[in-house]
Amino acid sequence: MDAKTIRGLQPMLARFLKRFDDCFARKDTRAHLAVYVNGQLSDLPRKSVEPIALAAGVPVRTLQEFLSQHRWQEDLARDRLQQIVAEEHACRHSVGVIDETSFVKQGKKTPGVQRQYLGTVGKQENGIVTVHLAYAADDFHCLLDGELFLPESWARDPVRCREAKIPEGMTYRPKTEIALELYDRARANGVRFAWLTFDEWYGGKPAFLRALDGRKQQFVGEVPRTLLGWINPPRVTDRPFHRGRGRGRKTPRIVSGHRPAIGVENMLKYPPELRDQEWVRYRVKDGQKGPILWEVKHATFFLQGPDGLPIGPWRLAVARNVLDPSEIKFFVSNALPETSVGTILLAAFSRWRVERCFEDDKGEVGLDHYEGRRYPGLKRHLILSSISYLFLAETNQRLRGKKSRMDCLPSPHGGVGVDSLVVARRPRFVASAATHGGVARRCAISQRLGSPLPHQAKTPNSAEHGHQIDRNPCM
Repeated sequence: MDAKTIRGLQPMLARFLKRFDDCFARKDTRAHLAVYVNGQLSDLPRKSVEPIALAAGVPVRTLQEFLSQHRWQEDLARDRLQQIVAEEHACRHSVGVIDETSFVKQGKKTPGVQRQYLGTVGKQENGIVTVHLAYAADDFHCLLDGELFLPESWARDPVRCREAKIPEGMTYRPKTEIALELYDRARANGVRFAWLTFDEWYGGKPAFLRALDGRKQQFVGEVPRTLLGWINPPRVTDRPFHRGRGRGRKTPRIVSGHRPAIGVENMLKYPPELRDQEWVRYRVKDGQKGPILWEVKHATFFLQGPDGLPIGPWRLAVARNVLDPSEIKFFVSNALPETSVGTILLAAFSRWRVERCFEDDKGEVGLDHYEGRRYPGLKRHLILSSISYLFLAETNQRLRGKKSRMDCLPSPHGGVGVDSLVVARRPRFVASAATHGGVARRCAISQRLGSPLPHQAKTPNSAEHGHQIDRNPCM
C-alpha cells in the first residue's frame, strides 16, 4: 500500500484501531498506536521506530518509549486481535499452522540473540528466533500470536536478561512448549481450529503430538523419516515381570518378544500393509508450471511414545512427488478413521499459508525491522505487527470482494465449497477431497499486497470436472 492508498483508508483504519482503545489508559499513549500502525502500513523502505516517527513528525524518543516503556496492556491487545479473528473469521475447516521464523541481528543486545540456525538464511548466523501461530480459512490468513525463543545461554545469564528487561519468570523452554502456550491462549480467546499442522521438527517430538491429542485437537503434521512406531501395535500388559530376585520391570510394558518400533521410512520396506500397497495419485495443488501431483500410501499407525508405549491408533500417510520420486514426505495424523486421505493431504499441504504470512509481514509490515534492545519492546512489536497485518488482510479481502465458496475448496458433496477440511462422512468425498487444493492456494495468494485480482470463479460443474484428481493406482 502506498501513502495515497493509506490516506484513503484512514476512516476504516480508525474504526479498526478503536476496537483496541481499552488497551490504553491514557489518550496520548493511545494515539501512538495509530502512528505505529500507519508507519507499518506505509511505503517506508525501513519500518523501525526512527523512520516511522520522523515520517509522522513525532519525537523518536517518544515512540521508542511507547514501544518499550509506556504502560499499556499489550496482552489485552493480543487477546482482542484473537477475539476478532474468532468472531469474524470462524470456519468449520479452519487450519492453524505452527511455525517459526528468524531475524538476522548484529551485536549482543537484542533479546535472545545468539549464533544459531536461522531458517531465513538457511545456516548458522547471529540472530533471534520467534515461534508463531497462524490462522487460515478460505482466502484469509493472519498471524495470531508470536513469542521469542529464549536460548539456554540467555537463561543462564540473569544479568544479561535483566539488562534486556526479560521477565524473571521467563526462562528457556523448548519451542514445542512455546507452541502449546500459543495454541492454548488462542483457544482461550475463542479461536477454533478444524486442523492444526506443522513441519517435521515439531512432528518429530512425540510428547508434543501426545499433548495435542490430549487436548482433543485434530492435527496432521509432517514427521521425520526416523520417527518410530508400528503399523501392527505391540501388546501391552500390566502384569509384573520378575526374573529371579530384585525389582520387576515397570508396568504397563510391552510384552517381551514383540518386534521393536521402526522408523516410518522403513515402513515402506517391511510391513506388507504399506510395502505391498499401490501408490494412489492425488492432485494437491497447481504450480506455476502446472498441477503438482503426489502419490500416496497410507496405513494405521501407532506412535512410540516417550515412555516407549504405543500411542494410537493414528494415521500415517506417505506422499511421493510424482516429478521427483526422491522427494518423500511422511505425515502423521490423529484424524478419525473415516476421514479421507484427500482431506488429510489438503490440511497437510496448507503449511505454505504461514510462510505467506511471514513473507508479507516482513516485506510489507516490517516484522523483521525491530531494532530495540528490550524484550517488552520486541513483544509489543510482534503484537502490533500482527494487528497491522490483520487490518491488511481484512481490508484486502474487503476491497476485492469476498470470494464465493465455489472458488476455494471442495465440498464432501462433489461440488466446490468449504467443507473439505472437516471429517468426511461420505464415500464420494474420498475421490474429491484434494481436487481443488490448487484453487484454494490461488485464493489465498491473491491476498498478498500488490497481487492482481483472482480469476473469476468457475461454475460448480466446470470447477468440479476441470480439476478432477487422478486417483488411479500408479502402474
